[in-house]
Amino acid sequence: MSSTSRKPPTSRLGRGLSALIPDAPATPDAATLRTLPVEALEPGPFQPRGGMDRASLEELAESIRAHGILQPILARPKPGSPGSYEIVGGERRWRAAQAAQLHEVPVVVRDLGDQEAMAAGLVENLQRQDLNAMEEAEGYRRLLEEFGLTQEGLGQAVGKSRSHVANTLRLLTLPAEVRDMVRGGTLSAGHARTLVGAADPGRLAALIVARGLNVRQAEALAAAQARPKPGPSARTDRDPEAAALERDLTERLGLRVSVKHQGKGGEVVIRYRDLDQLDGLVRLLSGG
Repeated sequence: MSSTSRKPPTSRLGRGLSALIPDAPATPDAATLRTLPVEALEPGPFQPRGGMDRASLEELAESIRAHGILQPILARPKPGSPGSYEIVGGERRWRAAQAAQLHEVPVVVRDLGDQEAMAAGLVENLQRQDLNAMEEAEGYRRLLEEFGLTQEGLGQAVGKSRSHVANTLRLLTLPAEVRDMVRGGTLSAGHARTLVGAADPGRLAALIVARGLNVRQAEALAAAQARPKPGPSARTDRDPEAAALERDLTERLGLRVSVKHQGKGGEVVIRYRDLDQLDGLVRLLSGG
């Protein structure tokens, strides 16, 4: 098949962008696909990504050395600077291309205004899989604030379900120290979601990390912390040492524990919700 008969690839970005900007084309215009020198490009002002992991950047550079750039970089003409272009989407590919010592890169050039460039950059990045959960949540918030979308409309724009968008946005309600743990990879998004609405998410996050709890154990720990404390009418004759032991075991195991002490003996009751929690408890007790 000759190069003149090849069709341009379908653009997920175009479909997402059209949900925000009605006149955005569904596919890139073939006439705007160019090969440009890497030095003609520079990072744009609307990059939603935070830092770029050096190891993953080198991994992408290795892939580019072997296969080239499979998805063109999206750029716009730099205002007031003919011959220069601002990257709207694909800064990571551009940096990896330089690490791979490429001199030229494929670029789709679009004449976008500031608002369109911001929307395109956010959508392009949010449709990729390598943003951390906090970058994703902050990108969603920016799109909601700038374009007045519903969560369902936002999900359509970025190819995600409404529930995924809603659950990701909830991470923004966590305190700064927990959000930083998610950004740094110390705490997974699944663990962090169990802490939304908890009384002391910072302390619980530190316990989850220190004890290596899985998500189900983290859920049990957060649920145990959320149990209402006995009121004035509750029994006050409980053994305070047993009560303290219950709290300590509940935090250590991530499961609700009851201690009943009678005379010289008693019983310890560990409650689990499903077989996964039971398997985790067995592995923990057996040292596996």
